[in-house]
Amino acid sequence: MRLDYLISKGKNLSRKETRRFILAERVSVDGQTCKKAATQLAGGEVVCLDGEPVSLPGDRYLMLNKPLDVVSATRDDEHATVLDLVPRELRRDLHIAGRLDRDTTGLLLLTSDGQWSHRVTSPRSQCDKTYRMELAEPCTAAMLAQLRAGVLLKGENKPTAPAQVEVLGDRQLRLVISEGRYHQVKRMLAAVGNHVNNLHREAIGAVHLDPALAPGEFRALTLDEIDSLG
Repeated sequence: MRLDYLISKGKNLSRKETRRFILAERVSVDGQTCKKAATQLAGGEVVCLDGEPVSLPGDRYLMLNKPLDVVSATRDDEHATVLDLVPRELRRDLHIAGRLDRDTTGLLLLTSDGQWSHRVTSPRSQCDKTYRMELAEPCTAAMLAQLRAGVLLKGENKPTAPAQVEVLGDRQLRLVISEGRYHQVKRMLAAVGNHVNNLHREAIGAVHLDPALAPGEFRALTLDEIDSLG
């Protein structure tokens, strides 16, 4: 690892700022002033800026209550993104573990840990996702039976895995699925002859959206929450 990379990442500085500090003899490696930005570090060295130790920041794991009309992307030219809801100092290397549509609200996970994210989203993990929805029409017994058995989505040749379905009201359902196909929940309801008007994700695996989070707010995951998905 290059010295300027470590300083830049560890102190959230631009490369230009970092090189300026190094040339100004404000950086030391194992107690010795170092003026070469390209110095290669083997690992284990004590690197200091102005006498303060520098280390790479640890991975970040966040839950966010995604509001309407915010896109699950790191950058978008037309709409606000979920990263716009996170302070700039926390955004570096963050990506989304399981996206939501612009018109879908609820639990979104953001992390800088690529391996953890892959475990959460990989089809092999069969990680449950829990959704609450409002429908255009009440679900008939036949519709509920189809959802619980698995349905064939338009344009596909393999039915979905069986879903867990709980009727919450006349036109309200809670649905738990273990897959992550494209627009799966909306397509499942369309396949049985209904339409999703509002969709909200409540949980991913054992991690439930914190009820204390208002739309647009976030918090760090607890260690137990991280481990439950990793």
